[in-house]
Amino acid sequence: MSKYIVKILDAEYINHDVKRFIVEKPPEYQFVPGQGAEMAINVNEWAEKFRPFTFTNLQSHKYLEIMVKIYTDHSGVTKQLGKTNAGAELILQDAFGAINYKGPGVFLAGGSGITPFISIFRHLYKANLLEGNTLIYSNRTAEDVILYDELLKMLGKDLILFFSHENKIGFGDHRIDRNYLIAAIRDFSQYFYLCGPENFVKDMSKILLDLGANLESLVVEK
Repeated sequence: MSKYIVKILDAEYINHDVKRFIVEKPPEYQFVPGQGAEMAINVNEWAEKFRPFTFTNLQSHKYLEIMVKIYTDHSGVTKQLGKTNAGAELILQDAFGAINYKGPGVFLAGGSGITPFISIFRHLYKANLLEGNTLIYSNRTAEDVILYDELLKMLGKDLILFFSHENKIGFGDHRIDRNYLIAAIRDFSQYFYLCGPENFVKDMSKILLDLGANLESLVVEK
């Protein structure tokens, strides 16, 4: 497994707990939209603590972009990344990941699980191939949504938001459940792309399979 030392070029919060990093892209570095890589902070004891983060930029860009949900309730890697800014270095490994675009379908994202889909949507939008795809995106509250304006611009009416801990006019005010999927989805033979907390992916997968989706049509991280 190759390792690259890359410098952080820019770092900023894009909502209350998600931080966006722009980092150097090693020469000839390749990834498929939806993929990510194991990364560590190149300083002291953090240099051996690798965690997976997803690339959100286009492959054609001359930089790499990641969006990281910062957890401050324990002293983990993301809390340290919350203190890490431009000029610092990351250790980057080769790209990996099973989430990649196979054809039109329904994307189901929970919280920061949206990140693998951002690069896919940006790629399809640029190529004018996004039509026929729907994003159902669940968060606790409206302030947790990542890149709302851009997602709305790309997807329009095919962006459906749910807030599990907030009542907001025009949006789902509960968790995505079986009844909603029965009412909203007519074709269970299409692709379903799933990413989010482990329980979210497990629950959505079970419901979709029970409703007639094929196991081969579920695109999830292995």
